[in-house]
Amino acid sequence: MSIQANLKEVLTELPARIRLVAVSKFHPVQALEEAYAAGQRLFGESHVQEMTQKYEILPKDIEWHFIGHLQTNKVKYMAPYVAMIHAIDSYKLLVEVNKQAAKAHRVIPCLLQIHIAQEDTKFGFSFDECKDMLDAGEWRKLNNVSLAGVMGMASNVDDDKQIKREFCSLNTFFKEIKQNYFAESDAFKEISIGMSHDYPLAVESGSTLVRIGSKIFGERNY
Repeated sequence: MSIQANLKEVLTELPARIRLVAVSKFHPVQALEEAYAAGQRLFGESHVQEMTQKYEILPKDIEWHFIGHLQTNKVKYMAPYVAMIHAIDSYKLLVEVNKQAAKAHRVIPCLLQIHIAQEDTKFGFSFDECKDMLDAGEWRKLNNVSLAGVMGMASNVDDDKQIKREFCSLNTFFKEIKQNYFAESDAFKEISIGMSHDYPLAVESGSTLVRIGSKIFGERNY
């Protein structure tokens, strides 16, 4: 099937409350243009250089979501245009995003990446580490970032019950910190969970953003 047909199929499966981030990393500009022509406007990339090259070529009404592990020295290159950063996994990184956003005269929405998988290869705060950071309160002084929710990746396993348990643990944690730290914030509303292989489980678990690549674009061109 074509990219447009794949995109349509995925969108018919998503409730209206869920936004689709089309994960376009490693795919050529032509593939993004096809998805764009079908109406897709949110694209996810995990390498700053690649995302910036695509940003410079493609229409400017695209929302670029950075979904990969982010190094502090790369933030400055995307700060002028990135629509959302999904993977804030340390307070140090949040401070750098705030610094570069200020230079670009912007406020950048950010998601706190929480480690929910039973795998050491994944990045992110533990539940306790995240609460410790929020309790410290220094983040409240960062005027050029907007904490907009949480992001997580489930274990890469075939056990649907385990995946759903991990997703639901993040939903529960989101509700807890929403109540305790962000009760007055309309911006803190996103739960970014679900990828091509597990997004139906994420939909059931309260996702507001799904990050889907191969289901739309096919296998990546490494």
